[in-house]
Amino acid sequence: MLEALLSSTALVALAEIGDKTQLLAILLATRFKKPVPIILGILVATLANHFLAALVGSEAAALLSGAWFRYLIAASFIAMGLWTLIPDKIDDLEDKPARFGAFVTTAIAFFLVEMGDKTQLATVALGARFHNVWAVTAGTTLGMMLANVPAVLLGNALLKRVPLKLVHGIAAVLFIAAGVWMLVETAGWF
Repeated sequence: MLEALLSSTALVALAEIGDKTQLLAILLATRFKKPVPIILGILVATLANHFLAALVGSEAAALLSGAWFRYLIAASFIAMGLWTLIPDKIDDLEDKPARFGAFVTTAIAFFLVEMGDKTQLATVALGARFHNVWAVTAGTTLGMMLANVPAVLLGNALLKRVPLKLVHGIAAVLFIAAGVWMLVETAGWF
């Protein structure tokens, strides 16, 4: 359980830096200037989205057991690592006026923007890898909060100081290492 929690936290925290949802957090923080409702909206959206993603991964792993499925999950970690090297841009986000307050706007926007995002897909893979929905959800949510709370509080100043290329490189190495480790385990080489 601890391995699932810590692995999920580290992988998602690093993958989230410079991600579309982190850029959305900065955009929302500059638009609303209300950090607490934005942070709570991120928390609620992430818990809901990542719980469902971890559940899908865990259930898929239970239904599709076998070495070939473990190889598929390992390959997905490696693919996530490569995808992490392609940074998101804030231009990808639509700039619509908010119809609701900071909390509701953030919760809805984060939930929707996270659909199909690399951190959501990583959560599916982590759920399949560890078969522990609660630990994976807690870990990926903690990772999202570790990356996004400073983004909400510090905004654009944070992005100017953090070398995103280095962070993306570290995240890519961690995802690829997790994939290679799973390949090695599945093949019985270790």
